[in-house]
Amino acid sequence: MLPETTQAQAACAIARRLKAAGHEALLAGGCVRDLLLGAVPKDYDVATSAVPEQVMALFPDSYGVGAHFGVVLVVDAVDGQRVVTEVATFRSDGSYSDGRRPDSVEYTGSAAEDAARRDFTINGLFLKVDEDGGDLRAAVVDTVGGMADLDAGLVRAIGDPAMRFAEDHLRLLRGIRFAARLGFRMEARTRAAMQAMAPLLARVSRERVREELTRMLTQGAAEEAFQQMAATGVLEVVLPEVARMRGVEQPPEFHPEGDVWEHTLALLGQLEPGCSATLAWGALLHDVGKPATFRRAPDRIRFDGHVDVGVQIVYAIAERLRFSREERMQIASLVEQHMRFGDVERMKESTLKRFFRLERFDEHLALHRMDCLASHGRLDHWEYARQRWQSMPAEAVRPARLLTGRDLIAAGCEPGPRFRAVLQEVEDAQMEHRVTTHQEALALALARMRGEAAADGPPAGSGQPA
Repeated sequence: MLPETTQAQAACAIARRLKAAGHEALLAGGCVRDLLLGAVPKDYDVATSAVPEQVMALFPDSYGVGAHFGVVLVVDAVDGQRVVTEVATFRSDGSYSDGRRPDSVEYTGSAAEDAARRDFTINGLFLKVDEDGGDLRAAVVDTVGGMADLDAGLVRAIGDPAMRFAEDHLRLLRGIRFAARLGFRMEARTRAAMQAMAPLLARVSRERVREELTRMLTQGAAEEAFQQMAATGVLEVVLPEVARMRGVEQPPEFHPEGDVWEHTLALLGQLEPGCSATLAWGALLHDVGKPATFRRAPDRIRFDGHVDVGVQIVYAIAERLRFSREERMQIASLVEQHMRFGDVERMKESTLKRFFRLERFDEHLALHRMDCLASHGRLDHWEYARQRWQSMPAEAVRPARLLTGRDLIAAGCEPGPRFRAVLQEVEDAQMEHRVTTHQEALALALARMRGEAAADGPPAGSGQPA
């Protein structure tokens, strides 16, 4: 029996209407796989013998998004919710000259032919609507051996794996993602073809690679996915900077878990399904600067400057993979700030508050916790920062300014580069409660503009006890 979700109801209603009009119509692909595994699919696709014009004639509230490939989106309302279902015509594909999409397609009335052009057997299954009799397996249409591979826990390419990967190179990554997320093994011929054809991924658009890698990182099986990427040679092609972490030793007194790669995998193993993409990429790349800065000093192994080098590498990866500006800034910030937690209990109050101002500070906290648990296991700095951050009111972290540049100009100061430093010092004093009024803030600023050195207490005449 299908789950009673709006997506399932909409897809089944579309299939029934297509069947009533004399067409074959089946649920197809990933939704069938997930249903057979006992999971609730996120979306449902319908495959049919009807051509796009026939589909759109039956469903006026629909539109073609890939008419060349026989794909129509049907819009429906179920329980007051707008649901969009993809309906695709059975087809066979022509040659793939760009390693992404077929140059041409031919519509066919056969579900078997449609299944033959798909990627993996577990994704080549169809399901008859209203014919399960309470047993989903009885309603499955399987012409590629997908049921047996589901039962055996195998990811197997349909037909010749080399041909499947040559058609769409991104299938090299998709196969790894399916195997990792489902806890399946890679079938031997499929794995061998993957290892041989890994270099093809260099031809795939960087945006598609980024999207697939992000899915791996955020679907809850990132550690296994990246282990498989490394074992098949795929990692060296898509993220050579990460591949270089393998075998890079670390000081055992701080990292009993092993080298930089093993440490990074231990972080990936902590990523929860549905975590943010920026946190996941921050976990993957937080130590990406270590291979380039490895040094065996007389006292111990050192990675001097690995944070700065890591930030540069992050920006290079983000540019190559076409991350948005917001994403690249946040990932770089996570890498840049991840070592600062070691000083958190010694920070001045103003420094600590500025630390808490970091964009999405919760991600910085989460990364530090994973970093600790993946190494020495001590969480004292994390616990201190978490407690202070959660207990500190927002107005204390970012108080209303007591003084602005306009105030300094009004007091007769000439605008210049010193304004910024002086105003920051005044704000630090405010956050540390050394000045509490506008008059005290102005007195401190004027003293600094005159070049007077900082004292232990507020400026003379401020009315604040020393």
